[in-house]
Amino acid sequence: IPFTDEKSPPNMFSKNNHHKERSKYSSVPHFSDSENDDSSSDGGEDDFISREIRQQQLQMKQQDEGLEMLGQSAERLSKISLGIHEELGHQNKMLDEMEDDLENATTNMNLVTMKTKELIKKSGGKRNFCIIVILSIIVVVLLFLIVYS
Repeated sequence: IPFTDEKSPPNMFSKNNHHKERSKYSSVPHFSDSENDDSSSDGGEDDFISREIRQQQLQMKQQDEGLEMLGQSAERLSKISLGIHEELGHQNKMLDEMEDDLENATTNMNLVTMKTKELIKKSGGKRNFCIIVILSIIVVVLLFLIVYS
């Protein structure tokens, strides 16, 4: 098709197009059931459509209720998880304090052990230390017998 005006392209959908292009893009005829049936089928279609609409509305309502319950559950889980987070924070602080106390106790225990070893060496060794411990036990037993007799 030649251009009628140099600035405007040809109209592909005009009736002046070639027969070959027209048959290639021809429209499909539309048939409806209402043209072939009597007027009583229109009422059936209306009933079907209204039932489908009600069913869809009911499904949407059920989905909304389900989403509401899901939202409430998520909110409860959020509160619970925040509580757990806070509790873990407190317990971590307590564990840190306990670790510091344990380090202090270990340091003190090592100091006492070292001083005890020095005392044993100064007092004459293990033999004298054992004699002192045995005599101390004998004194405690004798005091116990004196008090309760």
